[in-house]
Amino acid sequence: MRIKYTIPIVFFVALVVIEKENRIISRVSDKLNLKQTPQTPLQPGAFSHLVLKHNVSFPALSKDFKVMKRRLENYSEHQEVPRKGRKHVLLLATTRTGSSFVGEFFNQQSDNMFYLFEPLWHVEKMLTLDTGGTNATASAKAYRDVLQQLFLCDFSLLESFIDPLPVNHITTNLFRRESSSFLCEESVCSPVVKGVFERYRCKTRRCGPLNLTMASESCLKKDHKVIKSVRVRQLENLRPLTEDPRLDIRFIQLVRDPRAVLASRMVAFAAKYKSWKEWALGGEEPLNEDEVKKLKGNCDNIRMSAEVGLRQPPWLRGRYMLVRYEDIARFPMRKATEMFRFSGIPLTPQVKAWILKNTQVSKETSGVYSTQKKSSEQVEKWRFSLPFKIAQVVQRACGPTLKLFGYKFVSSEKMLTDKSISLIEDKVFRV
Repeated sequence: MRIKYTIPIVFFVALVVIEKENRIISRVSDKLNLKQTPQTPLQPGAFSHLVLKHNVSFPALSKDFKVMKRRLENYSEHQEVPRKGRKHVLLLATTRTGSSFVGEFFNQQSDNMFYLFEPLWHVEKMLTLDTGGTNATASAKAYRDVLQQLFLCDFSLLESFIDPLPVNHITTNLFRRESSSFLCEESVCSPVVKGVFERYRCKTRRCGPLNLTMASESCLKKDHKVIKSVRVRQLENLRPLTEDPRLDIRFIQLVRDPRAVLASRMVAFAAKYKSWKEWALGGEEPLNEDEVKKLKGNCDNIRMSAEVGLRQPPWLRGRYMLVRYEDIARFPMRKATEMFRFSGIPLTPQVKAWILKNTQVSKETSGVYSTQKKSSEQVEKWRFSLPFKIAQVVQRACGPTLKLFGYKFVSSEKMLTDKSISLIEDKVFRV
């Protein structure tokens, strides 16, 4: 089969490895006389383990495999000892849905919490650099494998995506380290090295470069693991995590009115959404159709994941919860209680105090990226900044998504800005 598009040959080899993983793995097993049994299943990423561990040689791949090996050579067979009561939670969202705010509920929990803020940022960045774009299938598998290892307190696969590669498992480049309280604890805080620039410093103490070995050791002592990510597109791709006996995984999907999301993105990512603004203000250039398709694609991905979760298939039963940002913003303590109850994690006084303090912040002290805001005022604020013509575009592109999540359509400019009309239906989503 001929490839109709051009990508670097090195990453093409990597994609072949990833795309063909399930078929090739059986060939590798036969070559090594390895047998798969129900007791010893080959986990996601097992192909990588076998190739590296046994130095398997494939003539078609050997020429460029060294580059792929750079990404995989630290992929260890780390095992976490299962412990009763230990919980794993993945907070799924998209950008500008309030996920950083909701993630703080868990980040503020206690000393018994391992919380990571957007570790998949490194994976997305590396895959984009390697190909000039992202491949959905390759990204989904990479995201899944990295998440699985992180929930097991193994940073080695994530480490292979950090650029530049950590030296002796030490890095100054972990994305938003200061947003994970766990990574700023004394047990993980290495001494400050004179002359070494630390891009992100912890808020609670001055720490030197992050030692990922120390982070792994500290993580193993925590009972609860929570990871926040805006990069996973389809819930179905994470099914293997529910089948891993070492994990007791729960998924919380955070959603928000797509019209509000777009309004927020137009402010936070002004340059990227410049064409939307110009068109809304009466610009001569028509709205880029590709941008509308991208918007529809995002809405469809969110909706399809939610539909899978709400159907509660056997592999997801009791493991999925859908939460609207608008409900959290209006009733933060109630929704926090529901999320922690669903997760099986005790809600501590520290979290309650943080919620009370950070949902009543005045406008003057909050910013675009702040997690400190008067949350009730954020719910429908977008209605007074988003032009009606853009709201109409979103409604056409994301109609099924709006209906599923209980967001009302607007039929006129007057209805859009009428404070007496709520655009949020009272809706209960089954857990």
